[in-house]
Amino acid sequence: VQLQASGGGLVQAGGSLRLSCAAPGRTFDSYTLAWFRQAPGKEREFVAAVSWPGMPLLYSGSVKGRFTIYRDNAKNTLSLQMNSLKPEDTAVYYCAASLRYSRDDSEYNYWGQGTLVTVSS
Repeated sequence: VQLQASGGGLVQAGGSLRLSCAAPGRTFDSYTLAWFRQAPGKEREFVAAVSWPGMPLLYSGSVKGRFTIYRDNAKNTLSLQMNSLKPEDTAVYYCAASLRYSRDDSEYNYWGQGTLVTVSS
């Protein structure tokens, strides 16, 4: 499954961005969808996940209350609304799909190419 992430960019601290992920020609039925991120020089880390068909939701402690994950099953898309962005949110963000509901990236079989989010102070 080829996932396509988009929406990254440069934003000032305190600002907002919305990331999107799509899978042209394929549905996400039965899959948990998630966002991960990897900052320069750091390991990839879990951000948020949403099970099929839309609940439950899972967030990392560092983004809970600021980020919202959302899946639109009719449009076959995944989104991540990011508010109150901080410089430490700077990373390449990846969308991923798995048949397991997990925050462990080893459980995810399908990945997007990543989109860069840069938050300036």
